[in-house]
This record gives sequence, C-alpha cells and structure tokens, in this order.
Amino acid sequence: MNDMRSVAAAYLQVRRSLGFKMRDEKLIFQFIDFLKREKAEYITYALALRWATMPACHPARWKNRYGAIRRFAQYVQSLEPKTEVLPKGALQQRYPRRKPYIYTDREILRLAKAAKQSRAPKGLWGWTFYTLFSLLAVTGMRVAELVNLNREDVDLKDGILIIRESKFRKSRLIPIHTSTSRALARYARLRDTLFSDLHSGSFFVTERGKRLTPKRVEAKFLALARKIGLRGPEGIPGPRLHDLRHTFTVRTLLNWYRSGADVEAHLPELSTYLGHRGIDETFWYISAVPELLDLAVQRLEHL
Repeated sequence: MNDMRSVAAAYLQVRRSLGFKMRDEKLIFQFIDFLKREKAEYITYALALRWATMPACHPARWKNRYGAIRRFAQYVQSLEPKTEVLPKGALQQRYPRRKPYIYTDREILRLAKAAKQSRAPKGLWGWTFYTLFSLLAVTGMRVAELVNLNREDVDLKDGILIIRESKFRKSRLIPIHTSTSRALARYARLRDTLFSDLHSGSFFVTERGKRLTPKRVEAKFLALARKIGLRGPEGIPGPRLHDLRHTFTVRTLLNWYRSGADVEAHLPELSTYLGHRGIDETFWYISAVPELLDLAVQRLEHL
C-alpha cells in the first residue's frame, strides 16, 4: 500500500476522536519504517510477529507492540484487502511482578518528616511533598492519579477524591478520612495564600505554581529515601514510591483477616477502590506476601 504514513495519521485521528489517548503512536510509525526497510507492500502476520519480537526489545514488551499493530492492521484491512488478519493473543509475555516492599509506620513517618523539611523560597515545597506522600500512604493511589488531581476533584466537605480516566481508562471515587480532609484543607490554604493569582487547576503544585509530574515526584522520593537510609546509592534496588500503594493494600487485607472479616466478599470492593482492572490483580497480593498467604491458608483450614 502506498503512503502508509498517511493511512496511519488517519487511523490515529479516528481513534483519538473516539476518546483513545493513543500512546502507541510511535510504535505504529516504527512498524511502518520496518515495512519500508523490508520492502513489504502490505501487512502480514509474519512481519508483525517479527517486528514485535525484535531482539532489542524486552520480551515483556512484545505483547504491547503486537497489540498496537494488530489494531492498526484491522483499520488498514478495510483499505487494503491483502492485509492479513493478525490473531488475538499471539504474544502473552508480561513483566515479572516485583515482590512488594511493605513499609513500617516508622519508615512512612520518617519519609514524610524528611519531605516536610525540604527547603524552598516560597516555603510550599516541603508541605507539597509531605502532604503528597502522606496521601499516597493512606489511600493507596497511583502517583499519576495524585498529580492529576484538580481542585474540583477534591471534595473536602464530603471527603471524596474524584479520579478521572486513570489506568485502563477507569474513573472512580475515593472516600477519605476526616483527618485526611483536614490535612488537605491545610495544604490548600497555604497554597492559595502563596499563590493568590494561581491559574493552574492542579491541586498539588510546584514552587512556581505549576502541576507536578510523576517523574518529578519519583525523583524527589529517591533523593529523600537515600537521605534517610531507606535506599542505598544510585543503581542499588530498594523500596519504591509505588510500594506505598502495596503497603496500603496489604495492610487492608491483613486487617480483614485478623478481624475475621469475609475477605472474599470484600475483595471486589478493594479492587474497585484501587482501580484494578480485575479482582485477580487484587488477589495477587495474597500470594505475594507470605503473611497474607499464611492467613489465607489458616482461614481455609478452619473452613
């Protein structure tokens, strides 16, 4: 097919008009360049499979690469009948999930205290990260969800956080404790005092009144974690910021088991609260944490 790049541009426009974010745009154009190098006139299953599993790519990425091309090929087939049908589920490799690190209360308090002590001209920097890390610990939110919070998404009167179009394009409501509402209100007052003419709609802001990015939050966490001894030198694996989400989930499950609650009945609630794609993602924690697995076995033996 001639001018495959124009076809790709039209495809991307259609997908975006339907509400898709199209983060795989680069993959599609890389595949088109691959077809050009191979002097291929149309898409075939063999070519798609060979490109998706190129040696330079980690096997865990093969599934996403193939999926992006499969969807594109479905569109191209309506224009070029010679385009081969790419079967679904051809590549299922995934990244091995890392064992979660479960923070102690003392470690979380040390991290929050170190964040509060961060110095900056306006005096907001420390309070931003103190409030941000604390909120991650008590809600189990994803970092991207937190930095994407807008002012209208934080209902301090009713104690509700609105998560819009998060991972897997899911939106949900997160109820928060009254003490959490008070802490967020305190931060909001300080932010509005320092930035009375703030035009950014973001709830959490930088010293310049701009929206934070996940990359910037991760960098700050790493710096603080090394400062207080939670992590070693650069390049040495250690606790991650995402482990605050793991800690929240594991503690919730532990409390249910210890209190005699019906964990199976509550798992769908926790899965919805966390924004998981399915209950199996929540159930994974039981097998990943020895103490949880032991409690689950004891419950089963009792029944």
